[in-house]
Amino acid sequence: MNKQLIYLPALIFLLLAVSCKSSISPADLYGKWKYVKVEHPDDPTDSVRSAELAYDKPYIRFYGNDSLQMMWGGKLLSHGTFTIDGHNIRYKEQLPDGTTRAFPFWVIKLTDREIVFETTVADKSRVTAVKE
Repeated sequence: MNKQLIYLPALIFLLLAVSCKSSISPADLYGKWKYVKVEHPDDPTDSVRSAELAYDKPYIRFYGNDSLQMMWGGKLLSHGTFTIDGHNIRYKEQLPDGTTRAFPFWVIKLTDREIVFETTVADKSRVTAVKE
């Protein structure tokens, strides 16, 4: 029992440290982020090959007016606006017919040079990108 009491303060400290992690800000995202890895955690065989990424040069660009564009193979794949909610990027995609759809990206990791984010829909994708 005494051993358990020794670990209790360490556990409380660890939980506080994790919960106090600051959220991201839009300014942390602004710029062009080149995809270097695209995977599907639920189906690793469906991940995008490195050769395809090198050929298609996909990226996501966040703009100062809180809009974003996703490019793939030199073509616009998706565009819309975003807001930040803690460690989620709430993306509102503009569809070709004029309607919108909203979905979040969960930011797993963000440094000044790398971002790892994941869609939270059923067929989730995880993207690792580096800032250019």
